[in-house]
Amino acid sequence: MTNKMIFLNLPVRDLARSMSFFRALGYTFNEKFTDDSAACLVISETIYAMLLTHEKFQGFMPQGNQIVDAFQSTQALIALSCTDRDEVNALVAKAVAAGGRIYNEPQDHGFMYGHGFQDPDGHVWEVFWMDPAMAQG
Repeated sequence: MTNKMIFLNLPVRDLARSMSFFRALGYTFNEKFTDDSAACLVISETIYAMLLTHEKFQGFMPQGNQIVDAFQSTQALIALSCTDRDEVNALVAKAVAAGGRIYNEPQDHGFMYGHGFQDPDGHVWEVFWMDPAMAQG
């Protein structure tokens, strides 16, 4: 396989609010792929999330499908790795301070620690740390 990058597409109700939320978490946007209907959230050098207005998102969906409210129906859990437990906790705290909400308690499995938040549109972001020794097969 030669797939090298991931572009996750997410519908958002208020693009400016969503951009402000993710900036408060410390993320940036690629302005080349950002306009009044879409914003390219840079998660890493190979991972991006396209935040799309509902109208723009609808244009990419199969005909007849509808956008669902992510607070009512979860179709994906977006999991992002962190360097340590402190980074997990800091990112969740930033998300809550910026208007996100916690949907569960932290999970500590010894070799792995995770917590998560919902962004202002209800999308679930799980952030976790895993002992590097456990991550290697």
